[in-house]
Amino acid sequence: MKSLININASSISNAVAVAQQALGNGQSIVFSGGGTDLLQQIKDGTDRSDVIINLRNITDASQVASTGSGTAIGGLITLSELSSSNVSAVLAEAAASVGTPQIRNVATLSGNVTQRPWCWYYRNGFNCYKVGGDACFSVVGENQQHAIFGGGPSFIVHPSDVAPALVALNASFIVSGPAGERSLSAQEFFVLPSQNPQRENVLVAGELLSGVNIPAAPANTVSRYHKVMDREAWTHAEVSVAAVLTMAGSQVEAASIVLGGVATIPWKLAAVESFLIGKNLTDAVAQEAGALAVADAQPLAKNGHKVPMTSAAVERTLISLASA
Repeated sequence: MKSLININASSISNAVAVAQQALGNGQSIVFSGGGTDLLQQIKDGTDRSDVIINLRNITDASQVASTGSGTAIGGLITLSELSSSNVSAVLAEAAASVGTPQIRNVATLSGNVTQRPWCWYYRNGFNCYKVGGDACFSVVGENQQHAIFGGGPSFIVHPSDVAPALVALNASFIVSGPAGERSLSAQEFFVLPSQNPQRENVLVAGELLSGVNIPAAPANTVSRYHKVMDREAWTHAEVSVAAVLTMAGSQVEAASIVLGGVATIPWKLAAVESFLIGKNLTDAVAQEAGALAVADAQPLAKNGHKVPMTSAAVERTLISLASA
């Protein structure tokens, strides 16, 4: 393993300044919050940064605060803290579904959202699109866990549990960098491989996700995060569903449904959302919504099981919200 320079940042602005100095010296940098995935990448050799900028000492970037129009959450909040917050059920449930308690105690919101793919080809030294190569080996190889939505030319799945919940909540992301802060919607933050096969988000060198803002929800809002894994242990989602509904009795007034584990980015089901509006949330409606959710699925040779699994997960999530 190569030698690394570790720098402890005292604030977000200090972290950005340190990053700029290192980049100006021709060094590659990486930000580290909890570092749970970064450590594995360094061991695997998929991260070859020269400088690690440690963010753990920045205590004011892990706060939850009311903004009047919603809630601001610091990007360095741990997943354990997020899972016990009362910001939103779907966000707390998504955070609680990640890994083990030990991992959640150190892993952060920003780290979970910006973690790199867990595709075994990328993680095991293949010269794939993710490392600047010119192939996705999963297309004709082992693709059981790969994308059925949004694939091409790469077919990785976005690994975050928290990201689908944030997209479903219509969150905005705060990005800090050398030009200052910028805000963009959660949907705008993620990048399809057809736009840039090497990246999963819009962050450029020297930028970091420093926080999120979640708009206030109507009082009649219900939400849920449902995750299906291939085993009941620390693992990523085979499929997950983040659902946020605004209800008038049993009738749906507004809907936001986002999938995880099955697409190259958090996958918003716009057709399902439109279908649900104005309908009573019955078992039959939930079943129809589940079928509609996979109408555009494009499975590879070995991941066709994700299609009925996704349909059932959407159906089950909606049925659970009907009695919420």
